[in-house]
Amino acid sequence: MKVGIVGSGFVGSTAAYAMIMKGVGREIVLVDKNQKRAEAEANDLYHAVPFSNPLQIRGGEYNDLKGSRLVIISAGVSQKPGESRLDLLKRNASVFREIIPSILESAPHAVLVIATNPLDIMTHLAARYASDSGAPEARVFGTGTMLDTARFRSLLGRELGVDAQHVHGYVVGEHGDSEVLTWSLVTVGGMHLEDFCKHNNVCFEKDDREKIDQQVRKAAYAIIEGKGATYYGIGSALAKVADVVLHDQRSILTVSSPSKEVEGVENVCVSLPRLLGGQGMISTLPLPLSREEREALRKSAETVRKAMDELGAEY
Repeated sequence: MKVGIVGSGFVGSTAAYAMIMKGVGREIVLVDKNQKRAEAEANDLYHAVPFSNPLQIRGGEYNDLKGSRLVIISAGVSQKPGESRLDLLKRNASVFREIIPSILESAPHAVLVIATNPLDIMTHLAARYASDSGAPEARVFGTGTMLDTARFRSLLGRELGVDAQHVHGYVVGEHGDSEVLTWSLVTVGGMHLEDFCKHNNVCFEKDDREKIDQQVRKAAYAIIEGKGATYYGIGSALAKVADVVLHDQRSILTVSSPSKEVEGVENVCVSLPRLLGGQGMISTLPLPLSREEREALRKSAETVRKAMDELGAEY
């Protein structure tokens, strides 16, 4: 089982490391515009193999992606001093316009997973360029709010004194400031949050919710301020996606994908819980959100749609 990673910076190389540690796949190929960087990262990562799981990892070019079941795309350009967000978007759009056809020429049946920010817009563009190359839309999606959902569950679990694996709740919408934490749907060990707190004499008030909400929403800013970039969390999320696709695990993850309509906003790419398998997306699950959460999701979808409109029809 072969996985390609296009973009061998912090996110791409950390995703490869997480896959090695988990034993996901049999072969990983790193592709980067800077080929020496890709080869150097691959060599360094390969030296971890004897301490973890037996697989092959190497640097390569697009034609080395042949036979890949999954290709992770973490490539993109950084914002220049004084550059507007729109200009950055246009430059990254140009990068994707070149990358996507190059990948599909060598690996026409691969599932494409986008990890480049701004995530929702880049996923929307990737799906469009993939469609132009004949790839089904279901085989293209972005990591979306997977990491935000993990942050939500882990912070809430810590607050409640419960293993986060037993805390269920989603973050949906934009992977960004307008994302929506679905408090009305949170369960702990199968119990609604309020019932769990009452049963266990846990004091969890409105202020506690607001604190976690802000910690989830602003997590990336705090991490970037302290160390310059985020990559461990997203790298682990990408390893999880790879495991799901390669083994057709039928997992429900909050990934980003183009939707015909979300809360009245048409043709927009945001995160919702989606059932994923070996060929990509299988279905999108409707959530019984509260009225306030539905309105927040609508506003979040509008935020992404506005950014797409700013790019212009040619994108």
